[in-house]
Amino acid sequence: MTSHLRLSTVILPVHRWHDGGRERWQRAEELGFHTAYTYDHLSWRATFRDGPWFGALPTLTAAAAATTRLRLGTLVTSPNFRHPVTLAKELMSLDDISDGRVTLGIGAGGNGFDATALGQEAWTPRERADRFGEFVPLLDRLLRDPVVSYDGTFYSASEVRGIPGCVQRPRLPFAVAATGPRGLLLAARYGQAWVTTGDPRVNGTGTATMAEGRQGVRDQVGRLGAACAETGREPGEVEKVLLTGFTPGNPLDSVDAFVDFAAGYAEAGITEIVLHWPIPDSQFAADEKVFERIAGEGLAQLG
Repeated sequence: MTSHLRLSTVILPVHRWHDGGRERWQRAEELGFHTAYTYDHLSWRATFRDGPWFGALPTLTAAAAATTRLRLGTLVTSPNFRHPVTLAKELMSLDDISDGRVTLGIGAGGNGFDATALGQEAWTPRERADRFGEFVPLLDRLLRDPVVSYDGTFYSASEVRGIPGCVQRPRLPFAVAATGPRGLLLAARYGQAWVTTGDPRVNGTGTATMAEGRQGVRDQVGRLGAACAETGREPGEVEKVLLTGFTPGNPLDSVDAFVDFAAGYAEAGITEIVLHWPIPDSQFAADEKVFERIAGEGLAQLG
């Protein structure tokens, strides 16, 4: 099971492009990461709220021009400040510029700073789920079909052209972040991958063990499998992505710590592990030399 495991990273958009930004994306490619993602927020949490924070899609466009092999993606985009029509056009363009190296991580969003940045009231969990349930199928159509019209409860499209379409066919892959039953069904129907940060009921205790964290993810993988069965898909068709940094355990403490962490989650059904590129004086602080050793040695030891 570990032979299929992929290792990726997420580079938060906190560095000026000409002052360390470009070099991190190029280094991610040199280190052999499968994908380098970035968060798609307007700002994020108190630690980063009043510091540098750049836009995800321009950053990924620059990264596409600065690399040649590395896959690129958002982790994750949400409807909080996006519209499917404009997002589809930007994604199609990014897919073209990168020559088909883009994955869209997408989720329902939350109640953080993005939720009210445009002056609206924060949506309830039910409204977020309702909007997400309309957003994903429409975005799927906009990235597949040359002409789309749609009149929904939350979103509309009027004779929108999506020409020439994505380099990746029939469209660029979706990695759908979901924990609840409605979101898991969307992941099963539209996702080429599913994203989790672990079971929030386990993570939220603050005292959970690594074993409990793994069991929570194993249970989620089981529920995704049931959603796949309901939609007529094989569970193996959907990659299972774990964004670390929120589950019990510290995989960046050492290569051995990573190997133990990764082996446990691979056994739970995860096929891709995403590590945050270390950021000093934040919840993602870690030794960058250890991080680079993990990139070079971690999966080799698992194999």
